[in-house]
Amino acid sequence: MASYSSSSDPKSDSLEVGNVEDFKVHVFKSSSELLEKLHEKWSKVEKKPYPAMYSSTYGGIILDPALMVIPIDDHMVHRGHGVFDTAILLNGYLYELDVHLNRFLRSASKARIPSPFDLSTLRSILVQLAAASQIKKGTLRYWMSAGPGDFLLQPTGCPTSAFYAVVIDEDFNQCKEGVKVITSSIPMKSPEMATMKNVNYLPNILAKMEAEDKGAFASIWVDEKGYIAEGPNVNVAFITHDKELIVPFFDKILSGCTVLRLLELAPKLVESGRLKGVTTRNISVEEAKRSAEMMFVGSTLPLLPIIAWDEQPVGDGKVGELTMALSDLVWDDMVAGSTETQRTAVPYV
Repeated sequence: MASYSSSSDPKSDSLEVGNVEDFKVHVFKSSSELLEKLHEKWSKVEKKPYPAMYSSTYGGIILDPALMVIPIDDHMVHRGHGVFDTAILLNGYLYELDVHLNRFLRSASKARIPSPFDLSTLRSILVQLAAASQIKKGTLRYWMSAGPGDFLLQPTGCPTSAFYAVVIDEDFNQCKEGVKVITSSIPMKSPEMATMKNVNYLPNILAKMEAEDKGAFASIWVDEKGYIAEGPNVNVAFITHDKELIVPFFDKILSGCTVLRLLELAPKLVESGRLKGVTTRNISVEEAKRSAEMMFVGSTLPLLPIIAWDEQPVGDGKVGELTMALSDLVWDDMVAGSTETQRTAVPYV
């Protein structure tokens, strides 16, 4: 195997592979030989992070992680022509599955990807997949692709679209510690791209990496008019000193399912007198930085307190009381919300 060398020997550049003329790439002569190699890799993993996957190209659920693969000629792989969504699996229930699925199909429509299944079939596949995984806490992620077929730009050579899904065994809990953020210098996506949940996440990745390079958790995007947009894969919300919850408009950003649920639940704090109001509107950077509290909103958080922005404290620089009160509302909904509208029981065998 090639190895990196830090040698100062002028004959050595960066890679040592011996005599290049003698270097031979192994050719797998059978599928059984390749499968043996893949199983060798996974045999070294103590805990399998992906207990179950569904693939429409296989036509079923896969329990062997060595076979959890996507064809290289799938247009989602080499052209980024695909959309995705997710759902939380908590205590054996899928949280807001229908809300996420509806957004998923809207994204697919915007990306001009016809679904290989109707909504009820997609839902059934995901519930059966969760049951097959035997996982009670984790995430369920799923993708719709233009499908495999060729390496052209347009998908006309793809016989059918494809649907993939995987259950990820991961632990998550209500976030109670504050984080730092920065204003991103990475250009945000155009509204047409940002409002569909597509797989083209390079700007999001670069924005996250930029923040980590500067010792922050994540970054905040600001649009061309100076209004707050969103985080790299989460929504952002603010509480003013007048105790008003503000969420930026969704006209240029993704309408997160969790933040939409937050907007439905937050009026409970208005009724109790802890909040003065709940609104969605434009908020400038200047006004946002004067806020009393600030938070990220996303599926597994569900709210993440932000205590510093661009090296300046948000409010008093501590986790906000109202932020945690709002977080409690969403977390309680995830744990014990209605089984008719919010939580879908997984029929484990």
